[in-house]
Formats: sequence, C-alpha cells, structure tokens
Amino acid sequence: MSAIIQIKNVTKEFKVLNRREGLKGSLKDLFSRDYKIVRAVDNISMDIEQGEIVGYLGPNGAGKSTTIKMMTGVLEPTSGEILVGGNIPYQNRAKNAQEIGVVFGQRSQLWWALPLIESFKLLKDIYQISDSDYKSMMHLYQSLVDIEPLLHKPVRQMSLGQRTLSDILAAFLHNPKIVFLDEPTIGLDVSMKSKIRILINALNKEKNTTVILTTHDMGDVDALCRRIVIIDKGKMLYNNDIEHLKGFFGSYRTLKIRMDGDLKQQAEVIQKELPDFSVSADEEWISVLVDEEKSKVMEVLNQLQKSHEIRDMQLEEISTEDVIKKIYEEGVE
Repeated sequence: MSAIIQIKNVTKEFKVLNRREGLKGSLKDLFSRDYKIVRAVDNISMDIEQGEIVGYLGPNGAGKSTTIKMMTGVLEPTSGEILVGGNIPYQNRAKNAQEIGVVFGQRSQLWWALPLIESFKLLKDIYQISDSDYKSMMHLYQSLVDIEPLLHKPVRQMSLGQRTLSDILAAFLHNPKIVFLDEPTIGLDVSMKSKIRILINALNKEKNTTVILTTHDMGDVDALCRRIVIIDKGKMLYNNDIEHLKGFFGSYRTLKIRMDGDLKQQAEVIQKELPDFSVSADEEWISVLVDEEKSKVMEVLNQLQKSHEIRDMQLEEISTEDVIKKIYEEGVE
C-alpha cells in the first residue's frame, strides 16, 4: 500500500529583491533587477501513511509553512515531486481541497457573525456532504465534545478556545483524508489544550484521518505525535519516532531544583555560573540539562549548593522539549 503523502527530493526557491535603504533606495528598487535566490525548502523527501499523526517541527523560518503550502497546492515546488492522496496538489487544487482539511494560524474558516450551526450547514453545501454523512459527523461530535451549547452561538461571541475547537470540528466535517493543523493550541489555557488534544486523537482514531501538526508546544507533540519530522533552514534533520530520537540523548538528565525568590532571575544567575549547560525556569522549577558523559549530576548539584539555598530537587529523563532544543542548537548526525 502506497503512502497517502509522498514527497521526493522537493526544493522550493524564492527570488527576493536585494532592497536598498532610504527613500532613494526605495525608488531605485522599483527598477532594480538585483535579486538573490532564497532556498526555503532544500531537497526534502518523506512518506506519510494513512492514519498517522506526524509532528512537523522546526524553528521560525525553517521552511515548515512553505512545505505545508506545497502539500495543500498553494505553492508549486521548484523541483521534486509531491503526491497527496494520489494527486499532484498544485495541478489538482480543487480535487485536493476536497480531500484535505486545514486549520491555519488562527485564521478561521467559520462565518464571524453567524451561529456555528450555520457555518456547518454552509460547509455541508460547499463540500457536498450527504445528509446521512452530515448527521453521522454531528452525532460523533456530540459524543466527543459537548457541542450543543456552541451550535447556536455566533462565532464572534466565542472564546479563543471555543473558536479553535469549532475550527477543528469544521476541518474534519467533510471527513477528509488529511488534516493540516498549524499551532492548534496556541494561546489556550491548560484545560482547553487538553480538550483539543483529546478531540484530535479521537477523530484520528475514529476516522483514520492523517494529521500533519506544526507546533512549538511540546505538550502537543507528546500528547499526539507518534512520529516527528524536524527541519531547519530548509533541510530535514530528523524523521522518525520520538523514543528513537531520545535514544540519541540517552546520557542526558534534567536536574530540577526549587529555590526561594524569582526563579527566572535565579536561572539567569545559574546560567552565568554554568555557561556550558542549558538552564531554564518555569513557575515551579529551575531546570539544568546535564550530559552525564561530561559531568555527573551530583557534581553539578554540589556546585550549585555552594552558592544557592536549594529547597527541593528532582531528576528526570530528558524531555521531548529539551531534545528538540538540542537539535536546533547542534543538529543530529
């Protein structure tokens, strides 16, 4: 059985004007032919099977959005081949659009002034969903989330979380083969993030929908993705499952310490004391990433105790977030 998405040696280049400064420069730019070529995606290949949830990760400017736009048919690759559900996306945009669902960067596909149910009915007509399929999906939605209170509420009156939830339901409404989710939980509270992750997982399992997820929230990755693809500067750095990735960093441990005072300020002080270590802080803990092949955790802890009063400590295996951070900084062989 062939993969539902096949990407082979895909490159995308853009011609960008070398702009000059100032008003005179802007006028000259109107007639300038001084261009440079920027390679946003550089020779990427991957296959994605039906029913997979794949995390497509990378720092800002890595080439994620460009790749997604080529998969959705918005952009044509400079070279290489893309097949999505057997279609060449940019040549068969209408057919491709019928077989995919998209939630992009908080750009809602719902009608702002209308109740949610009216948006669903309009999408039913646009995608020519049969009455039986529509009723089946609405019944499924009711069983997964309590959608009834939202159906008759205008979209403009919804909270960000309710709107995001509704957008995800709208993307799955026509039972697409593939759904692209771009930062689906950005700006949401912990409770709503959890609801949306449960919903995406349930829809994926119930409908065997392939999900491509771009996110900077490692909670999304841990909760949803069995496999991740990492790109940076247009090049693919990693394409495998998360546990395999953590195996690369088997000697790393996270030392978590709790202290009095402002933890973010304390973390900045510790970072200066331990310049070769990665130090971060959240609301409860200061985390120090330790490579035990180079330094023992107890040695680091003893060093910190000499200059800081530590109230509590924990030791954890390396997290997905720390692994991704290391790859962005150093790459993977």
